[in-house]
Amino acid sequence: MRSKSFEFPVQAGQAQVSKRELLAGAGAAAALALMPRISRAASETWDLIVVGGGSAGLPCAIFAARQGARVLVVDRAHRLGGTLDRSTGQIAAAGTRIQAEQGIEDSPEAHFDDIMRISRGKVDPDLARVFVGEAARTVDWLCDHGFTPLPDHPVTTGGHEPYRVRRYQWAAGNGVAILRVLLPEFMDLARKGSIEFLMRTDAKELIQDADGSVTGVMVEDALGRRMDLMGRKVAITTGGAGGNPEMFERLHGVPMYARLAYPFNLGGGLEMGVGAGGVLRGAELFTTFFGMVLNDFNVPSTPAGVPVNSYPERRMPWEMYVNSAGQRFVREDHPSVDEREHALLAQENHRYWMIFDQEIMDTAPPVALGWDRERLDFAFSKYHFFSRADTLAELAFWAGIEVEGLAAAVERYNAGQASGRDPDFGREHMPLPVRKPPFHAIRMQGTQLLTFAGLHVNPQLEVLNRDGRPIPNLYAAGEVLGAGATTGFGIVNGMMLTPALVFGRMIGERVLT
Repeated sequence: MRSKSFEFPVQAGQAQVSKRELLAGAGAAAALALMPRISRAASETWDLIVVGGGSAGLPCAIFAARQGARVLVVDRAHRLGGTLDRSTGQIAAAGTRIQAEQGIEDSPEAHFDDIMRISRGKVDPDLARVFVGEAARTVDWLCDHGFTPLPDHPVTTGGHEPYRVRRYQWAAGNGVAILRVLLPEFMDLARKGSIEFLMRTDAKELIQDADGSVTGVMVEDALGRRMDLMGRKVAITTGGAGGNPEMFERLHGVPMYARLAYPFNLGGGLEMGVGAGGVLRGAELFTTFFGMVLNDFNVPSTPAGVPVNSYPERRMPWEMYVNSAGQRFVREDHPSVDEREHALLAQENHRYWMIFDQEIMDTAPPVALGWDRERLDFAFSKYHFFSRADTLAELAFWAGIEVEGLAAAVERYNAGQASGRDPDFGREHMPLPVRKPPFHAIRMQGTQLLTFAGLHVNPQLEVLNRDGRPIPNLYAAGEVLGAGATTGFGIVNGMMLTPALVFGRMIGERVLT
């Protein structure tokens, strides 16, 4: 019996790379001598098959092998590590040794309370309680194996809502610092024969017996060969659908405005889980980051690489922000990024424009951090979404904003600036009005790389069916659980990568029980 099959294109060619390339994160995840043939992998029944060799899959395989399990890892990419090569590597835990050494008082309960507060109570509380109780052990293990947080860490925040306690840390090298811990451990177990792995091999569907128990995975390698791989247990750790614009929009009802995610996160794990009887949850918790400049009108587009700042803690805003109707919609200097992001979530196409005049251009620190005024001025000739005009009406036309709304919003803002009181949003930093031509607009697009919809699991990480019962022998960890389950309706610092590491480890440790 097979679950529903879904097809994706597979890059042709064989992976022949060195261990040095592996450790550099640039090549396939093994020397050719360690790469098992697909027929060899199909010749035995594995204790655990891990589909996806990234943030959750690597610790899952490592800790299962350390328990004595025979583990097979399958990954459609050309190397191991998943998103760790591009991740900021930010992790959070309460009760760690680092905290104790610095005299920081913290507890899993305090961590749980912070998660519930920042997520607006929308994370899976059962998963969150399991996570906070296990996170410190995982962070301590990483530190024991060479992970070294930055000297002033842990901290309370790194871009989103702050924790009340210093429990958030990362290292020089960001996610690669964690990869450099996991890969040597993985390779050592591979040399000992405890782990085998197939790269450029796409898991197509789960194999189930007559009562629905998962018994293996059907895969296709880079040469188009299909094979059934049999396993006593299967863990889906494939990541989300951030590399698949069509699926991303189908799940969330929102276009993928920018390609930001790992290109191999195509949603295959979600489809396999659903095909085996699992259900998705969390799509309704979608939220957006507060915006960036894109290259063009394509959907998805790509980031323009312009460091326009919208974080008051880095540079207080001199500009006013308006939506497509020309109306202000947020207190631009609000100290909470969560409040700003949720305000943007309610705007058409998750889009806004920074509006300012020549006096602000000449006086304010450049809105593009690290740029001088000459470079910022040149950007209005170079980039699609930088507009400049001698009148507000012309600016609205070129920028794509409603003319009457913009004129009214600027007039009202200027009146508030002159009186020293913003009557609409309570903005405090209003150093100059918007009145001296030429006028300027920078279009900012809200974007998201996380997949909020994910497989429903119980606290044991077993994938649940439509009736809420575990699908026998099927587990999941990482982004395939959905950002909604671990970060809720607000981005909680460290609540994507850390649960991936923790839950992957937990599955591995329990695989033989």
